[in-house]
Amino acid sequence: MIDKFAEIVTRLAGIAERFATALDCVDTGFLNDGILDRLPTGTRLGATRVGGVDVHKQRMRDALSAVLAFPPAPNGFTVGEFAARIHVITGTSDLDYTVRQAAYDLRKLRGKQLVDKPARTRRYRVPSLAARTIAALLTLRDQVIAPILAAVRSPKMGRKPAHWTRVDRDYEKSASICKPSSPISPSKHR
Repeated sequence: MIDKFAEIVTRLAGIAERFATALDCVDTGFLNDGILDRLPTGTRLGATRVGGVDVHKQRMRDALSAVLAFPPAPNGFTVGEFAARIHVITGTSDLDYTVRQAAYDLRKLRGKQLVDKPARTRRYRVPSLAARTIAALLTLRDQVIAPILAAVRSPKMGRKPAHWTRVDRDYEKSASICKPSSPISPSKHR
């Protein structure tokens, strides 16, 4: 064991560095210009055409979440490990999400450069820039867009403020314009 101490320390330092990089990527995620437009479109991976990455589909969001768990892995990850991570995230079995589906999802992510596969290996890696992009996509979708859409859908408005400001008037005006028409009119402000 003492003979391999230097190698063990080097490998542990690598793991710690990759973990710190992964944390940094999650903390400071960002999206490049036009990525939201490019992600859903199909692409080519070699001679094979693969579909795009649609973050509005639950399966793809689960795949992105699973991939985000692997940047610290010292040797990357395999399709089987990726599928197992999906099973842990979703609580599904091998019958609900197969290794074949996992391989296809990884191909789609490779087509968008969100996952890397070094030549002639069966292991995948998540580059740090891709980890930042994935973290930003998931945060934007789950923490920003979803709550805004949920608030827009709620038909009930609260009480009018005691002191109206210009922003209050503009907000009420835009809310009344954007409301979907329904046969039942919403109740008046209380």
